[in-house]
Amino acid sequence: MTENFVHSYIPHTDSERREMLNSIGVNHLEDLFLEIPERYRDPDIKLAPSLTEMELLQELEFLSAKNVQVGKMPSFLGGGAYSHFIPSAVSALTSRGEFLTSYTPYQPEVSQGTLQATYEFQSMVCELTGMDVANAGMYDGATAFAEAALMACRLTKRYRVYVLESVNSNYLAVLKTYLVPQSVEIVIVPDNVNQVDEDVACLLVQYPDALGTIPNLSSLGKLIHAVGGLFVVSVYPVALGILKPPSEYEADIVTGECQSLGVPLSFGGPYVGMFACKSEHLRQIPGRIVGKTNESHGGKEGFVLTLQTREQHIRREKATSNICTSEALIATAVAIHLALLGPKGIKQVAQLCYNKAHYAAKCIGEIPGFFINPHAPDKYWFNEFVVTGPKSADHIQKNLYDQGIVGGIKISNLVKDGLLFCVTEVNSKQEIDSLVRALDSMKEL
Repeated sequence: MTENFVHSYIPHTDSERREMLNSIGVNHLEDLFLEIPERYRDPDIKLAPSLTEMELLQELEFLSAKNVQVGKMPSFLGGGAYSHFIPSAVSALTSRGEFLTSYTPYQPEVSQGTLQATYEFQSMVCELTGMDVANAGMYDGATAFAEAALMACRLTKRYRVYVLESVNSNYLAVLKTYLVPQSVEIVIVPDNVNQVDEDVACLLVQYPDALGTIPNLSSLGKLIHAVGGLFVVSVYPVALGILKPPSEYEADIVTGECQSLGVPLSFGGPYVGMFACKSEHLRQIPGRIVGKTNESHGGKEGFVLTLQTREQHIRREKATSNICTSEALIATAVAIHLALLGPKGIKQVAQLCYNKAHYAAKCIGEIPGFFINPHAPDKYWFNEFVVTGPKSADHIQKNLYDQGIVGGIKISNLVKDGLLFCVTEVNSKQEIDSLVRALDSMKEL
């Protein structure tokens, strides 16, 4: 070919461009934009002068330094994204070239390693939750929760769901985004709900809930099952190291956010959601499932995509979801992290979170004017708790920051002047004691 390419990444020759323009009946490329008023075409974009690579890196490092990073300051934030210790092996293994994709492979014969990693992720999700089957992963915990509600509607042929008022507000927003366009009614009910209508598809619960307390799954499960609805539970996976799995409360579908298992905070993503259910509901599970089989000749073990239920693979009207990725790379990190911890390790991490959080709460509760979980003083909780004090939540939060501590999340919409604090295994006793001293200094302000 003798004609010169105008651009390396747009490899059309002049004759090819002329042929395309002639085919659609225009003389010049600019004719395609005549519908746009001239004053809006090619506007003058006032950009700063260009920088060299070295200058640009220096500028980005300067901007990055303005961020407060976990590890640089003591942090007691939670609310759905948690700071946990991540062994170096997780990053080392997930950085290997074999895993550099977020997509479930379609060619099993050349993707056995990736498929096996996803299979192990599914297996460990089942062990953690006590459920029969798990899929290859979801976008995140919130979308998994919404997909569970839609699955319950398909299974029951009912289009009304109950959601406990203690569910995380971000999860509720995603629920509305998924369900409302599909004409599914969402009813917010109190945590002490004792009556369920017979046309309800499911009851959606978080375990622990948005304020860190542990709901009575036993009574809630019996309540929804009495009317033929499904029990959907969203979990904080680390808590399952010491809490009973949802399966022991007859949960039908279990979802959760796996960020706490080997995934950095990363300003909110990418994360990966878990999704597990009873075996009888397998055919309605969204996403994909990796299975293990044997060769017909030779008997060698192999891994395959056993179930693919999105519209790309089956008739649109029979599809259960349009999820376009299984977040396989992040799920691989979760699988590696769980494998490194093992059953004893995750129990130890959960116990550390519980003990440190309760130590912090005990010390804070002894400061005059400060109260722990005033909204639910008799409820059990894991590692998140609400604090109210003698000053406003804004005042306490700012004062903590001025003393070099990232304090709790403001939840004044739920508890008057409340702050939600979270303690994990990475918070040392020294950090907790510094937090207590900082709060103690405010009692007379």
